[in-house]
Amino acid sequence: MRAPSGYLLAARYRLIEPVGRGGMGTVWRARDERLDRDVAVKEVRLPAVLDEELRAELCARTEREGRATTMVAHPSVIHVYDVVTEDDRPWIVMELLQARSLEQMIRDDGALPPRRVAEIGRQIIGALRAVHAKGILHRDVKPSNVLVVEERAVLTDFGLAALEGDTSITQAGIVIGSAGYIAPERVLGAKASPAGDLWSLGATLYTAVEGRGLSGRRTAAAALAALTSGAPIPMDKAGPLAPVLRALLRIDPETRVDGARASLMLARVAAGGSAEEPLAQAARKSVRTSTAISVPSFTRRPAHRGLHRADAKPQAGRPAPTAPATPPPPPAAERSAAGIPRGHRRPSEGVHRKPDPRPAARPFIRFLAPVIQTLLPRSLWPRELRKRG
Repeated sequence: MRAPSGYLLAARYRLIEPVGRGGMGTVWRARDERLDRDVAVKEVRLPAVLDEELRAELCARTEREGRATTMVAHPSVIHVYDVVTEDDRPWIVMELLQARSLEQMIRDDGALPPRRVAEIGRQIIGALRAVHAKGILHRDVKPSNVLVVEERAVLTDFGLAALEGDTSITQAGIVIGSAGYIAPERVLGAKASPAGDLWSLGATLYTAVEGRGLSGRRTAAAALAALTSGAPIPMDKAGPLAPVLRALLRIDPETRVDGARASLMLARVAAGGSAEEPLAQAARKSVRTSTAISVPSFTRRPAHRGLHRADAKPQAGRPAPTAPATPPPPPAAERSAAGIPRGHRRPSEGVHRKPDPRPAARPFIRFLAPVIQTLLPRSLWPRELRKRG
C-alpha cells in the first residue's frame, strides 16, 4: 500500500507530494525536518509474490547497497543520504534535483543530437565505473533513471533492484526492469554484471539519439527475440555515435566493449571527433599544431674540438681558425732590469713566502748588549738578546 501525503518517515522525513512513479515504487518530494532541507524519498514496492524470508533478504540487500552508494563520490552518482527500513520495505533518501529525466527530454524534445547524447553517456559511464569499482551494480539503467541538470547528467535509483539477478528471484519467475533495457543474458537467467549495466546504457543512449526504443516490443522475451534474430540494429540518426552503440549492444557479454574503452569513444564523439579515431592519429595532430623545438645533436663532434692541438689539421670544407694576434712587447723604459714589465709581478712573486719569525733588532740594543748582559740577570734581558743567546 502506498504511503499517504504527510506521512512522517522514521520520525524525520515528511512526505509532501509524489514527483515520479515506476514499477519499483514512488519517488516523493519530502522535507528533512531534522536538517530543514528538501530531499527525495524513494518508496520501494516489493512484488507481492515474495515470501517473508525473501522479502527480508531483499530489504537487507537494498539497505546494504544503498548505504554503500553513499561512499561513492562522483558528480554523476546521485547522493544517497539515508536508507530506512519501515513497514517491511526499504526507503531510500536522496538529494532532490530540479531536473528533467532523459525520458522526459525525449518525450518533449524528440531525438537529441549525437554529441549531446555522447556527453550524457560519457558522464553516466563514469558513474557506472565508479560504482562498479565499489562492487555495486545498478541493474536498472534506463532513460527515466538519468536526470539532466544543465550540463550535468546524474544516474539515480541505486540499490532498488538489489536481487534482480539473484537465483532465488529468477526461480520465482520475477524479472525486474523495463523491456528493451535489460541485457539479453539477464533475460536468460544469468546474474547481473557490469557488462549488463553497459548494455542497458547502450539501449538508453540509442533511445535518446534515435527518439525511439531499441525494439519496440512490450515484453522482455519479445525484445530478446528481436535482438537475437540476426538483423542489424537500425540507426538513422546516430551518426558518429553508431560505433559506440554497436559496441555496447553486442549480444555476447564476452565481446561487449568494456567501460574504459566505451568512455574513451564517447569522449571523442562528445568532442566532435570520431569514435574510432586512433590515438596515434590524434597524437600526430597535436604534434603538427605545436611549435617545433630544435634539439642539438650529440652524435657529431663539435667543430672546435681538437683545434687546440699543435698538430691538428682543419677539417675539410671548413676554414682554418686564425691564431689570435700576439700583443707587442712593452717599451724598454717600462721594463725592469729582470725583463719583467713594471707594475707586474713575477709569476712566483708572493707565492710560498713565509714571514721572518725573528723581529728586527733595535739599534740601541746592539750597543748596550754587553752592559745588559753583565749587570742584569738573563730573565731581565730584552727579547732580542734572549733569542740571540
